[in-house]
Amino acid sequence: MERRFGGVVLEVMRGDITEMETDAIVNAANNRLWMGAGVAGAIKRKGGKGIEEEAVSKGPISVGEAVVTGAGRLRAKYVIHAAGMGQDLATDRNKIAAYTKASLRRADEEGMRSISFPAIGTGVGGFPIDEAALVMVESVLSYIRGGTGIRLVRFTLFDDETRKAFERAVEYAGG
Repeated sequence: MERRFGGVVLEVMRGDITEMETDAIVNAANNRLWMGAGVAGAIKRKGGKGIEEEAVSKGPISVGEAVVTGAGRLRAKYVIHAAGMGQDLATDRNKIAAYTKASLRRADEEGMRSISFPAIGTGVGGFPIDEAALVMVESVLSYIRGGTGIRLVRFTLFDDETRKAFERAVEYAGG
């Protein structure tokens, strides 16, 4: 499904984020930027360990911040590593909002026009999917109201349950 908000399309789809051809994909990272399991592990396996090496060289960063690296062998041009948790592996609503907006800021700073997000914080972070979807969608809409060069924000979700949660969040946010 997709919905337009001003000049920006929000798209929700089921898929493999490592296959996206958007300018950037977002990696759900820890503040040390090590790439272990989940989305990070999939990105590292498919894109190459050079992505992690470049990320780690830019860290550690504060939880709620993000850094940009190349994308190795991935179809995307860049990976935005959004630190959603520290070494405690815990996340919350405020952290999800902060790193969603930080990812969008990094994309704008680099002149990117498209970005793909996974459901950050719902795997290792254990945050409820429905709530994460609402926080992420609200954060994207809040960010784009301030003006952006980004034209496509895609939520690329691994399973149907998560996809449906994000579709509900986009419908709710759109009124």
